[in-house]
Amino acid sequence: MVFRRMVRPGIVGALLLLGAAGAPAQRGPAVGALGTLERGEWQLKDGEGEVRKLCLRNPGTLLQIMHGDAQCEHFVMESAKSSATIRYTCPSHGHGRTTISIDTPRVVNIDTQGVANGAPFAEKFEGRRIGVCS
Repeated sequence: MVFRRMVRPGIVGALLLLGAAGAPAQRGPAVGALGTLERGEWQLKDGEGEVRKLCLRNPGTLLQIMHGDAQCEHFVMESAKSSATIRYTCPSHGHGRTTISIDTPRVVNIDTQGVANGAPFAEKFEGRRIGVCS
């Protein structure tokens, strides 16, 4: 009987410690605001007016624009109805921090910075849905 009382608190303490310190970063952003974005062809315009287009099937790709399809660990720092900030790490490719503000389901503003393949970056984009993917 005494043995059980001593073991249980020890096990509970270890589980609490592991749960607090060893919680994995969220894989695949669990950011509610992204669920409001419309899928389709999007145009991203940077601060210099350069435009790139992408077929947005998974809105989570907007969170790591500079790292493309790299497999990254995401940590959600803030998630609100119309904005989110995440920090992410892509083993062997770098890391970043992205804040996305959603004006409408067809218009977003993205602020991202970090390191991609050894080079620092800091970019701002305005994204607009322009149609269906071709």
